[in-house]
Amino acid sequence: MKLPVTALTTALTTALAGSLILGAAPARATDARISTAFSIPGTKVYPEGIATDPRTHTVYVGSYADGTVYRARPGRSEAEVFLPSGTDGRHTANGLRVDSRGRLWVTDSTAGVSVYDVGTGARLARFGVAGTGPRFVNDLTVTPDGTAYLTDSVRGVVYRAAPDHLAAGGGTLSVAYDLAPVLRPRPEGTYSLNGITSDRAGRYLLTVDMTGGDLYRVDLRSGAVVRVALSGGDLKAADGLDLSPDGTLRVAHNTTNTLTRWLLTADGTRARLLHTITDPSFQIPTTLAHTAGRTLVVRSQFDKGGPMGPGGGTPTTFTVASVRGL
Repeated sequence: MKLPVTALTTALTTALAGSLILGAAPARATDARISTAFSIPGTKVYPEGIATDPRTHTVYVGSYADGTVYRARPGRSEAEVFLPSGTDGRHTANGLRVDSRGRLWVTDSTAGVSVYDVGTGARLARFGVAGTGPRFVNDLTVTPDGTAYLTDSVRGVVYRAAPDHLAAGGGTLSVAYDLAPVLRPRPEGTYSLNGITSDRAGRYLLTVDMTGGDLYRVDLRSGAVVRVALSGGDLKAADGLDLSPDGTLRVAHNTTNTLTRWLLTADGTRARLLHTITDPSFQIPTTLAHTAGRTLVVRSQFDKGGPMGPGGGTPTTFTVASVRGL
């Protein structure tokens, strides 16, 4: 997700250093488990979100810069444009998910979320945010019953898009859970809720406060919100989340160029840090998607003339990394 410039001065000292000429290869990984899955065409893509379609193994990546959605077919070394910039008035494409019925959800941080047919690219529904004032619709997850839940990084709330509204072509996102009262105080100009995921049974949501470094569990039956007890580390600068059916939680920490793997307890109330990978070649990882045998990681390069400011030079070729063993 986009980070406020005021929060970056210290964070970027631990991020990428130096720069390469535009179109050159991405930074070389120091870890042999890291390689490049595919490249993304364009000189100012600044990718943010990622989604995989388990039925076709197609990968979708969204551009925070202009809302383009790219499609990477299996076996291809370069993605192609699937939804062009400006489609349906979309300004950003930061949160992506493919639901169990093969529909692609794409959030626009400025407006809400749209739903597309992955076969034709036709828009099926659109959900907007009610009211005025600051908002930042960030990431989303879709539970087994077809309900989508979305984070707002400014308001500290989780929105809901109900299946019946989807069938009707969309509507207005309603606030399902207000986490603002339980979040830690944060400096002005920083964000709170970012990545969100849900368990396979549809019992709870997990969402991360990137500034406070905390993980929150939202019970979908009772509505209870609790802070997950973390052992071995924290989730500061945490962006995208990926939860596997076995309780493994994978996290992308953007400004520290770090990926972490956690083990959740069966009820999702505790998490223990198992593994950490830090490498400059992640180039400000904004999110990740775990598939069989590998984890796909979005290399945003937000610090190189992108959403995080002018930073340290021009971006290299935009790519998605493949990480084994995470």
